[in-house]
Amino acid sequence: MSTVRSDKPFVLAGRTYQSRLLVGTGKYRDMEETRLAIEASGAEIVTVAVRRTNLGQNPGEPNLLDILPPDRYTILPNTAGCYDAIEAVRTCRLARELLDGHNLVKLEVLADQKTLFPNVIETLKAAEVLVKEGFDVMVYTSDDPIIARQLAEIGCIAVMPLAGLIGTGLGICNPYNLQIILEEAKIPVLVDAGVGTASDATIAMELGCEAVLMNSAIAHAQQPILMAEAMKHAIVAGRLAYLAGRMPKKLYASASSPLDGLIK
Repeated sequence: MSTVRSDKPFVLAGRTYQSRLLVGTGKYRDMEETRLAIEASGAEIVTVAVRRTNLGQNPGEPNLLDILPPDRYTILPNTAGCYDAIEAVRTCRLARELLDGHNLVKLEVLADQKTLFPNVIETLKAAEVLVKEGFDVMVYTSDDPIIARQLAEIGCIAVMPLAGLIGTGLGICNPYNLQIILEEAKIPVLVDAGVGTASDATIAMELGCEAVLMNSAIAHAQQPILMAEAMKHAIVAGRLAYLAGRMPKKLYASASSPLDGLIK
């Protein structure tokens, strides 16, 4: 018995992906755990902090691309650790050079080291420059619908509002703002940051997000490889539930079976 799934494909920068789970590569105990967790997640897109990871710029040191080859995964370089637009743009240019002209990047410009909240003013500045230089920009931002709209108008290919602050595992703190962003969006919306467990990922997908990006929720789990597999299934379940359409919420119960026509 087959299930009919009327879903549109998940497309980024002209490429179609089967998995709607994007994962980070930091915070694992070692390279082998990184490899195994990402394999278990089923992710096809992996994000890499260019300023903290060796992609070949440090000869003689372990190279992440040896365990996550670009012919198997789409490498998504990010600007983690950047605190102004100039720094972020420079990092994206370095990534393009290291990855042989690769234009897909994740832009994040942070406001401070305590909260890791996005600096939206510097983010907007960097996005304008990067789009003009031909980058395909996926952008980490606040859950402000106006900022999300402006980033889309600049030409970013996806907006990535936070669910909660990076690394907190608090889940979706403001689903109402996220719903507004989703209602207005003409480009893919991906939840980025704040996911703590599988149910958080499912909720994000049930709201209508195209995909979810996470790192800490997997890497900081007691068993990262097992959590990676849980997240794979959570994303699928949430997407199917979104497509199916949930039942209406009611204040009172109603009988599962109608009473009309019963033999008396």
